Amino acid sequence: MDFEFSQEEEMFRKTVRDFAQKEIRPYVREMDEKGEMPKGLVKKMADLGLLGITIPEKYGGPGGNFMLACIAAEELARADLSIAIPVFYLVEASWACVFARYGTEEAKQEILPKVASGEYFFGIATTEPAGGSDIVGATKTTIDEKGDKYVVNGEKVYISGVKESTTLMKGRYFTTAYMDKNASPRHRGISAFILPVEKDTPGLTPTLFEDWGRMGISTGGFAMENVEIPKHWLIGEPNRGFVYSMEGFSAARVIIGATCIGAALGGLEIGMDYIKQRKAFGKELGKYEGISFPLADWYSKLMGDRLVMYRAAWTMDKMYAGNEKYSHFDVALWTAMAKLRAPIDAFSILNEVADWHGAFGYTKECEIDLGIRGVRSYSIGAEGGMNIMRLIIARELLGKEFVPYDRQK
Repeated sequence: MDFEFSQEEEMFRKTVRDFAQKEIRPYVREMDEKGEMPKGLVKKMADLGLLGITIPEKYGGPGGNFMLACIAAEELARADLSIAIPVFYLVEASWACVFARYGTEEAKQEILPKVASGEYFFGIATTEPAGGSDIVGATKTTIDEKGDKYVVNGEKVYISGVKESTTLMKGRYFTTAYMDKNASPRHRGISAFILPVEKDTPGLTPTLFEDWGRMGISTGGFAMENVEIPKHWLIGEPNRGFVYSMEGFSAARVIIGATCIGAALGGLEIGMDYIKQRKAFGKELGKYEGISFPLADWYSKLMGDRLVMYRAAWTMDKMYAGNEKYSHFDVALWTAMAKLRAPIDAFSILNEVADWHGAFGYTKECEIDLGIRGVRSYSIGAEGGMNIMRLIIARELLGKEFVPYDRQK
């Protein structure tokens, strides 16, 4: 066992940290208030190789693995406690990777270089008005053949990057819909494909929601009425979209873990600076055990979460490298554990740090509110709610026969 990062990984961490502290942190409050990213930031991230970090070099990407992807996510969130920029980053890092594995060669050549350069945003669109975690039961969207194209009808909601895709850049989304409506079990009828989300996509009507956190990236949805896509934009085999989606969710969950841990670390650093300087009754706050002991407890928990997260990233890299010892079920277990603990503990840590600041912690002069509102999105349910993570973990520990739903539906 080796708990040290390689020299390359340490150099990469320093590069991303320096970039994030200089180019992102000074503008986080402004992003939160204006609801948009700083001008030119996407180009700067592309130049550093942060957009679609897992895209292979063959398609114009950096060719990074999930260890590097999580290192970058941690450092971006350490600078941007609101996690707006980390959300923009992680959606591309996870879902573009799945597309790179299963998309057609023609589609990958068309799309992935433009994701890496910042011309395209690569998003994920599986959630529908009927629900998100139950992708099988909730999916009503359909995709049908029409000559040399496919036609999509339906609606997707709570989708990241809709405004950016229709104003700042062009969107390409990993999307799911029913192709075989009579499939049994139903999940065998779901296909995955690329959906174009642009200002003037024929048949596509976008809408925006107003979140109360991570304001620097938009959340929205879109209705699709006879939206046409070329046939080579189908991802992988027809009616295998459920399988590809599960792999994508695992990829996203481990980077979410890194994002929440980075925000918690950034919050703790702010809090520790404060309690070393602020005095009460003639002593620095950090000398009082009512503050220093919770610090010790929460830091210990966070380091445990961090080890689980990096073990999950390591397991993903082993599987993607072809090591037959590690299957997608191993990945699902570790990434679910990373997603289960990191958002919950990060939220609690940031609340604790707010308490240390007293009344100042309840003002916008203090940065902690950004993190509290940001990481909450991931314990509410993005990329699967907490009970879905528990279900996955229990399934892998007890066996598939112990899942609480009918696997034949």
